[in-house]
Amino acid sequence: MTPTVPRQAPAPHEEGPAEDRRHVIRRRWLTAVIIVLLIGVPAGYLAISANQSRNSGKDKAATATATKVRPGWPSRVQRSIYEVPVPDKAWGVGFYETNNWRTSRLYVQFAVTPADLDAFLASMGSSRAALKPGVSVGARDAGVAGWNFVKGRPWQSVTLEQPDPRPTRDVTVDLSNPAAPHVYVVSTATP
Repeated sequence: MTPTVPRQAPAPHEEGPAEDRRHVIRRRWLTAVIIVLLIGVPAGYLAISANQSRNSGKDKAATATATKVRPGWPSRVQRSIYEVPVPDKAWGVGFYETNNWRTSRLYVQFAVTPADLDAFLASMGSSRAALKPGVSVGARDAGVAGWNFVKGRPWQSVTLEQPDPRPTRDVTVDLSNPAAPHVYVVSTATP
């Protein structure tokens, strides 16, 4: 038989000098900072993100519940899809969009300078010479947009038809103030 060697008890840990008070305070502060960074920063980000999401939802809800043209610019995507290039220097801009399974419409209104009106019509493939007396926007569309085309004003208009799926655009211009013509556009797209 082999002799058994008795196990030795582990050596007691030797205690070093007591931890310096400044080191303890610094370590605790560092721990607190790390906890704040690990918990506080993500929580702050989450709160900011939730607030932005809520505000975005309010904007979308206002857009969805609108029942007529409201102040604001249509998005670049809307202007591109409906082919309504609102001039950059236009003022009094308002829009409204409707969609259903058959047709989608974008209603846009704005005021421009005479030079910007000419540039706008040219960008749509038309000109002032193509404008005819009267209103090209139908009564139904005028009612949906909340527009009132008063008789007796110098209305000029043109309808720009295009093959599907490109939109047909009815453009009506109020020239009662020649220095600031008001433009009304209904762009109808059928997918």
